[in-house]
Amino acid sequence: MSPAAPDEGPTGIRCRLDELLAERGMTLARLSELVGVSVVNLSVLKNDRARAIRYSTLAAICAALDCEVGELLVRAP
Repeated sequence: MSPAAPDEGPTGIRCRLDELLAERGMTLARLSELVGVSVVNLSVLKNDRARAIRYSTLAAICAALDCEVGELLVRAP
């Protein structure tokens, strides 16, 4: 299986970061402080424009939000 080319469109994965932040009353800026990732990079993830994410970043986000990976990243219809 080859990786998707940049112009192949959506991956079928949706990030629920904005929903999880709202549920926890947390801002993107605060999450940035907690996980050590820039607000810009978190915004790219939040807006489903990320093409990749490091496992360490994913783990840090999930720890800060007290959630599982499957709550953060879901299959889009």
